[in-house]
Amino acid sequence: MNDSAFVRACRGQDVPHTPVWFMRQAGRSLPEYRKIREGVGMLESCRRPDLVTEITLQPVRRHNVDAAILFSDIVVPIAAAGIDLDIVAGTGPVVAEPIRTAGDLERLRPLTADDVSFVAESVRLLVGELGATPLIGFAGAPFTLASYLIEGGPSRTYTKTKAMMYGDPQLWHALLSRLAQITSVFLRTQIDAGVSAVQLFDSWAGALSEADYREFVLPHSARVLGGLADAGVPRIHFGVGTSILLGAMGEAGADVVGVDWRTPLDQATTLIGPERSVQGNLDPAVLFATWDVVEREARRVLAEGRRTPGHVFNLGHGVLPDTNPDMLTRLVELVHSVSAR
Repeated sequence: MNDSAFVRACRGQDVPHTPVWFMRQAGRSLPEYRKIREGVGMLESCRRPDLVTEITLQPVRRHNVDAAILFSDIVVPIAAAGIDLDIVAGTGPVVAEPIRTAGDLERLRPLTADDVSFVAESVRLLVGELGATPLIGFAGAPFTLASYLIEGGPSRTYTKTKAMMYGDPQLWHALLSRLAQITSVFLRTQIDAGVSAVQLFDSWAGALSEADYREFVLPHSARVLGGLADAGVPRIHFGVGTSILLGAMGEAGADVVGVDWRTPLDQATTLIGPERSVQGNLDPAVLFATWDVVEREARRVLAEGRRTPGHVFNLGHGVLPDTNPDMLTRLVELVHSVSAR
């Protein structure tokens, strides 16, 4: 097991400095990323171990972060499970035939490790290249995947998703149960290939009330995270706009709960419980301000993090595409120097 500062912080253990890494979108702000992706679609990029390896390594080389995040996309496993979709530039995942009836559900078959063998190969290549630097695997959570499958693409209102959730709970739970199986296999494949930690992204869970999250989402996320309890790697759970859900998300079974920038880290600890570490939570937009503002906000986040059982510094969501890469590098240097013991 990789006993890095990152892994130890995830487990609430003492570390020489607060570890820092950036979400999976970190690479898209780099010119070398844009160059290597020229003419290559997103799904194709995710299926090519050579590209996955290079793109994953780019932020590590540039920023000297404490962990790498596997380059992939949350819809990769559902595409591998038989769903006809594409990731459209400027839009996101677009599903050719959304799932809205019990008959539609039959198009989403169970996932096997062989379906995503290219991901396992990418992980093995990366582990060899990274050496002592841990690699974080990830997957989309059942609710967020369901929202894409039902809506047919990104949504601001999730009206079709909620209509199924409220109006046909039997179909809803059948869909999320199938997605929990797919997500579990996808994460287990990454663990078996050598990742040091995994993160479950429930990007759109913040669209729900706590009561609805507990009834319609929590059991399926808990199945995924609980099913990995024997894997021996830290499990991270993250969502956007989830301040009201943090207590329930903490119950899902993760070792670390990601906190977006809307909630102070020490307040989040009160909600999720003292036995879990926190991850976050600088507002990505702060990086467009002057350095004195970035430094002030980073120091504030670090101060809050010191009052938690364990803290992994990160942005409160993904890196925005127009972020100055030099600002990210400087931020990592600051976190390391300020938090060094």
